[in-house]
Amino acid sequence: MLHEAADGPSFPKYFDGRHFHNPNSSQVPGWLDVIRWKATSRAESSPSFIDDVRPLTPPRAVDGSGLRATFINHSTVLLQQNGSNILTDPVWSPRASPLQWVGPRRRRHPGVHRDDLPPIDIVLLSHNHYDHLDLSTLRWLARRRSPAFIVPSGVAALLRRRRIEPVFELGWDETRTLRQVAIHAVPALHFSGRGLFDRNRSLWCGYVIESQGRIVYFAGDTGFGNHFAHIREKFGPPRLALLPIGAYQPRWFMSPVHMGPGEAIQAHNILGAAASIAIHHGTFQLADDAVDTPGRVLLESGRPDSFYILKNGESCIV
Repeated sequence: MLHEAADGPSFPKYFDGRHFHNPNSSQVPGWLDVIRWKATSRAESSPSFIDDVRPLTPPRAVDGSGLRATFINHSTVLLQQNGSNILTDPVWSPRASPLQWVGPRRRRHPGVHRDDLPPIDIVLLSHNHYDHLDLSTLRWLARRRSPAFIVPSGVAALLRRRRIEPVFELGWDETRTLRQVAIHAVPALHFSGRGLFDRNRSLWCGYVIESQGRIVYFAGDTGFGNHFAHIREKFGPPRLALLPIGAYQPRWFMSPVHMGPGEAIQAHNILGAAASIAIHHGTFQLADDAVDTPGRVLLESGRPDSFYILKNGESCIV
């Protein structure tokens, strides 16, 4: 990511040498905005727990031309194609929090028991927020499944300190090829931080997964922006897109960093995706929208039939 120039080190446009940012985009809300949000709005109520998940045991592998996607929970999806198994932002913990006695708690079980996971080749982490980078789950995966971990710039040290390896960092528009699968890190509109003093000290991203001419796009967490058109132009229309729809209310606060359901439909259309799956909903309540509001609103927003809303543990083949 850092390059040497004649007059000293040069940095990509999204990094100033200390902090990462979203170039030419709306300002990400700060701590004063958080206080205003909490003081002026009221979250929709959600059930304390919804016991409606029927856990699935995925196949060990999918060969041939099929692409199987299993929605496990939140932004955790198991992608199986051409004999490879890829897991996105895996979270199995009871809370999305640094502490397991406080913070956003799980409202549904995962759709796959950890012990029922097949061999995992690659784990993709989009950024370091607790609902996407769950150290307890990652330590378990490193011990029990031995995958390679791909992370955005600045995140690898967190994993290596806990012996979660091998781990490879990517900046936007950089690529790593593992097991004949090319992983391209692509821009997203978001932010990072796990505490009070590390805000935007690491990068955030989406990923384009390229295998035997097939494109899968995992958006991670992102606001709506022109990066969808950039991805379509550079890689072509994806066979499958994983698009976030939840934690979108109130819009004045969330829109720079989280799409709403209607914007996810726009992104699906801009990408020209053959199919999309809604992610970032249904398990944790992280904003004012209730745990099942994003999926209901997506259904009511005239989504195309190719935009799937899967329950935890459901799969589709595209």
